[in-house]
Amino acid sequence: MGEEGYGIGAVARRLGVPAATLRTWNLRYGIGPSRRSPGGHRRYDGTDLRRLHEMNRLIHEGMPPAEAAHAALRLRLDSRPVEAEPPPAEAPGVALPSAAMLARAAAMLDSRVLDEGLAAAIARHGVAWTWKGLVLPVFETISGRQARTGGGVEVEHVFSDRVLAALHRLVERPAAPVNDRPVLLACAEDEQHSLPVYALGAVLSTAMRVEARVLGARTPYPALADAMRTLGPCAVFVWSQQESTGDPAPLLALPALRPPCPVVVGGPGWWNGLPRTVTRVDSLDAAVTRLMRTVR
Repeated sequence: MGEEGYGIGAVARRLGVPAATLRTWNLRYGIGPSRRSPGGHRRYDGTDLRRLHEMNRLIHEGMPPAEAAHAALRLRLDSRPVEAEPPPAEAPGVALPSAAMLARAAAMLDSRVLDEGLAAAIARHGVAWTWKGLVLPVFETISGRQARTGGGVEVEHVFSDRVLAALHRLVERPAAPVNDRPVLLACAEDEQHSLPVYALGAVLSTAMRVEARVLGARTPYPALADAMRTLGPCAVFVWSQQESTGDPAPLLALPALRPPCPVVVGGPGWWNGLPRTVTRVDSLDAAVTRLMRTVR
């Protein structure tokens, strides 16, 4: 490690935890960077990184984040460089896949390899890393082949199905959620592309200990409004992948709740002219950061 330590992006990649999560851990629990570079930027040193590794491990074992941070901060740590630490153990017989490996498995319609590879990646690096580092690149490969050959819809479908299966089981109420009111996640009316919504829900549940409810694909706006009245969520997130589903006008008809419920939207389908009260985000990390501001 260089004298100036690690930036937050490098730490996020090492842990498989979104940068937004690291910032939240620092603000809420005081477990963050302890150095400053000559330019005044906050930097993580080896001790900081080992503590974060421990906190992340304890959270994955079911410990509430506040308790995990307290335990990690009490660790007696030596001065070994973090590079000398052994890598996290992988599931027996299951190697961490590359995007190319998963793309080949999808092309062969090999559900077993896809299931094992996705599970290994999520277990080692978390949902956000797996989504950005594997899932999105595989979809890019599949789309490129479709554009060249005009075929391969079955490849896209089998990969989508296995990704959904991997994410679906992770979107559940955490043992000790940090929020009293859930976050409500849905696709725009007639929008079939629901994987980004499940990815967001899985990150919120596993990395942030946030309770989220996913309504899934093709959620009619009246149904979304009814769900808002029933649950009283702390925030609503709506995804639009296709331009045909991105009309912002129905968002104006969503109910005004008390306490207020911010509406956040994501996806390339949204038209210009979003209501002033609606916030648009352009990435998974940005969605997590924005929604975490609403958690009570």
